[in-house]
Amino acid sequence: MLTSLKTAYSDTRAGDLAWALGREPLPALAELDLELSGARVQLRLLGASHQVLLDKEHGSCSETVACIPGSTAPLPLGVSKRIGTWEYEFAARVETLSAGSFLGRAQELLALVADHPNGLAGTFPGSPTAFTALLVQRQGEQVAWRTWHSYPQEGRLVSTRTRVGVPLREGVEQVSA
Repeated sequence: MLTSLKTAYSDTRAGDLAWALGREPLPALAELDLELSGARVQLRLLGASHQVLLDKEHGSCSETVACIPGSTAPLPLGVSKRIGTWEYEFAARVETLSAGSFLGRAQELLALVADHPNGLAGTFPGSPTAFTALLVQRQGEQVAWRTWHSYPQEGRLVSTRTRVGVPLREGVEQVSA
Protein backbone atom coordinates (compact mmCIF):
# COMPACT_ATOMS: atom_id res chain seq x y z
CA MET A 1 0.00 0.00 0.00
CA LEU A 2 1.34 3.42 -0.99
CA THR A 3 0.07 6.58 0.67
CA SER A 4 0.89 10.28 0.55
CA LEU A 5 1.63 11.46 4.07
CA LYS A 6 0.10 14.75 5.21
CA THR A 7 2.91 16.07 7.36
CA ALA A 8 6.19 17.90 7.19
CA TYR A 9 9.26 15.79 6.47
CA SER A 10 10.67 15.71 10.01
CA ASP A 11 13.74 13.46 9.94
CA THR A 12 15.92 15.53 7.72
CA ARG A 13 19.18 13.60 8.06
CA ALA A 14 19.97 9.91 8.08
CA GLY A 15 22.22 10.57 11.08
CA ASP A 16 19.22 11.69 13.15
CA LEU A 17 17.66 8.22 13.23
CA ALA A 18 17.70 6.25 16.48
CA TRP A 19 16.55 2.73 17.34
CA ALA A 20 14.48 1.61 20.33
CA LEU A 21 12.77 -1.54 21.54
CA GLY A 22 9.70 -1.65 23.75
CA ARG A 23 8.28 1.83 23.16
CA GLU A 24 4.55 2.35 23.44
CA PRO A 25 2.73 3.01 20.16
CA LEU A 26 3.50 6.49 18.87
CA PRO A 27 1.05 8.60 16.85
CA ALA A 28 0.96 7.15 13.33
CA LEU A 29 0.26 8.82 9.99
CA ALA A 30 -0.58 5.47 8.36
CA GLU A 31 -0.99 1.90 9.62
CA LEU A 32 -1.34 -1.55 8.12
CA ASP A 33 -2.65 -4.41 10.30
CA LEU A 34 -1.71 -7.93 9.21
CA GLU A 35 -2.26 -11.49 10.44
CA LEU A 36 0.66 -13.75 9.47
CA SER A 37 -0.02 -17.35 10.53
CA GLY A 38 -0.72 -16.59 14.18
CA ALA A 39 1.37 -13.43 14.42
CA ARG A 40 -0.38 -10.07 14.46
CA VAL A 41 1.77 -7.30 13.01
CA GLN A 42 1.06 -3.61 12.74
CA LEU A 43 3.26 -1.57 10.41
CA ARG A 44 3.19 2.12 11.35
CA LEU A 45 4.50 5.15 9.47
CA LEU A 46 5.41 7.98 11.80
CA GLY A 47 6.15 11.61 11.03
CA ALA A 48 9.66 10.70 12.10
CA SER A 49 9.98 7.27 10.38
CA HIS A 50 8.58 3.86 11.46
CA GLN A 51 7.33 1.57 14.19
CA VAL A 52 6.51 -2.15 14.01
CA LEU A 53 4.30 -3.78 16.65
CA LEU A 54 4.38 -7.58 16.79
CA ASP A 55 2.13 -9.80 18.91
CA LYS A 56 2.56 -13.57 18.88
CA GLU A 57 1.57 -16.46 21.10
CA HIS A 58 4.79 -16.09 23.07
CA GLY A 59 4.65 -12.32 23.71
CA SER A 60 4.95 -8.98 22.01
CA CYS A 61 7.64 -6.72 20.60
CA SER A 62 7.79 -3.08 19.57
CA GLU A 63 10.56 -1.71 17.32
CA THR A 64 10.92 1.99 16.62
CA VAL A 65 13.39 3.55 14.18
CA ALA A 66 12.83 7.28 14.17
CA CYS A 67 14.03 10.68 15.26
CA ILE A 68 13.34 10.08 18.94
CA PRO A 69 13.31 13.21 21.12
CA GLY A 70 16.05 13.05 23.74
CA SER A 71 17.86 10.13 22.12
CA THR A 72 21.56 10.70 21.50
CA ALA A 73 22.40 7.11 20.52
CA PRO A 74 23.02 6.65 16.80
CA LEU A 75 21.28 3.95 14.79
CA PRO A 76 23.19 0.71 15.52
CA LEU A 77 24.64 -1.33 12.67
CA GLY A 78 23.47 -4.51 14.38
CA VAL A 79 21.72 -5.82 17.47
CA SER A 80 21.12 -9.40 18.57
CA LYS A 81 19.34 -10.06 21.82
CA ARG A 82 16.81 -12.19 23.61
CA ILE A 83 13.44 -10.64 24.49
CA GLY A 84 11.70 -13.04 26.86
CA THR A 85 11.57 -16.28 24.87
CA TRP A 86 12.23 -14.54 21.55
CA GLU A 87 15.41 -14.09 19.57
CA TYR A 88 15.63 -10.58 18.06
CA GLU A 89 18.08 -9.55 15.31
CA PHE A 90 18.36 -6.09 13.81
CA ALA A 91 20.75 -4.72 11.18
CA ALA A 92 20.96 -1.27 9.57
CA ARG A 93 22.88 0.05 6.59
CA VAL A 94 23.29 3.59 5.27
CA GLU A 95 24.06 4.02 1.56
CA THR A 96 25.10 7.24 -0.15
CA LEU A 97 24.04 7.21 -3.80
CA SER A 98 24.50 9.47 -6.82
CA ALA A 99 21.40 11.48 -7.84
CA GLY A 100 20.57 9.09 -10.72
CA SER A 101 21.14 5.96 -8.65
CA PHE A 102 19.09 7.38 -5.78
CA LEU A 103 16.12 8.16 -8.05
CA GLY A 104 16.20 4.69 -9.63
CA ARG A 105 16.51 2.89 -6.29
CA ALA A 106 13.70 4.98 -4.74
CA GLN A 107 11.35 4.19 -7.63
CA GLU A 108 12.23 0.49 -7.47
CA LEU A 109 11.59 0.25 -3.71
CA LEU A 110 8.33 2.21 -3.84
CA ALA A 111 7.04 -0.03 -6.65
CA LEU A 112 8.03 -3.18 -4.72
CA VAL A 113 6.30 -2.15 -1.50
CA ALA A 114 3.26 -0.43 -3.05
CA ASP A 115 2.17 -3.61 -4.82
CA HIS A 116 2.95 -6.04 -2.00
CA PRO A 117 0.05 -7.18 0.25
CA ASN A 118 2.35 -7.00 3.31
CA GLY A 119 3.90 -3.64 2.43
CA LEU A 120 3.29 -0.06 3.54
CA ALA A 121 5.01 2.99 2.05
CA GLY A 122 4.43 6.68 2.50
CA THR A 123 5.83 9.59 0.53
CA PHE A 124 6.38 12.95 2.17
CA PRO A 125 5.28 16.28 0.65
CA GLY A 126 7.80 18.15 -1.45
CA SER A 127 9.69 15.23 -2.98
CA PRO A 128 8.39 11.99 -4.52
CA THR A 129 11.60 10.29 -3.40
CA ALA A 130 11.25 11.30 0.28
CA PHE A 131 9.65 8.17 1.73
CA THR A 132 9.53 5.52 4.42
CA ALA A 133 8.63 1.95 3.39
CA LEU A 134 8.09 -1.31 5.30
CA LEU A 135 7.64 -4.88 4.12
CA VAL A 136 6.95 -7.85 6.45
CA GLN A 137 6.74 -11.63 5.95
CA ARG A 138 6.48 -14.83 7.93
CA GLN A 139 9.42 -17.25 7.60
CA GLY A 140 8.59 -20.44 9.54
CA GLU A 141 8.85 -19.58 13.23
CA GLN A 142 10.18 -16.10 12.43
CA VAL A 143 8.59 -12.84 11.45
CA ALA A 144 10.93 -10.69 9.38
CA TRP A 145 10.66 -7.15 8.08
CA ARG A 146 12.67 -4.75 5.98
CA THR A 147 12.42 -0.97 6.06
CA TRP A 148 13.77 1.85 3.93
CA HIS A 149 14.08 5.51 4.87
CA SER A 150 15.09 7.94 2.14
CA TYR A 151 16.90 11.24 2.44
CA PRO A 152 16.94 12.72 -1.08
CA GLN A 153 18.58 15.97 0.07
CA GLU A 154 21.60 13.90 1.21
CA GLY A 155 21.36 11.16 -1.41
CA ARG A 156 21.17 8.64 1.43
CA LEU A 157 19.06 5.55 1.86
CA VAL A 158 18.83 3.84 5.25
CA SER A 159 17.74 0.20 5.11
CA THR A 160 17.02 -2.05 8.07
CA ARG A 161 16.41 -5.76 8.42
CA THR A 162 14.78 -7.37 11.46
CA ARG A 163 14.02 -10.98 12.38
CA VAL A 164 12.11 -12.06 15.46
CA GLY A 165 11.71 -15.76 16.23
CA VAL A 166 10.91 -18.16 19.01
CA PRO A 167 13.98 -20.29 19.76
CA LEU A 168 13.76 -24.07 19.90
CA ARG A 169 13.08 -25.45 23.37
CA GLU A 170 15.99 -27.17 25.08
CA GLY A 171 16.08 -30.87 24.29
CA VAL A 172 14.25 -30.38 20.98
CA GLU A 173 16.37 -31.25 17.99
CA GLN A 174 15.91 -29.39 14.71
CA VAL A 175 15.70 -31.76 11.75
CA SER A 176 16.41 -30.63 8.19
CA ALA A 177 14.72 -32.38 5.29
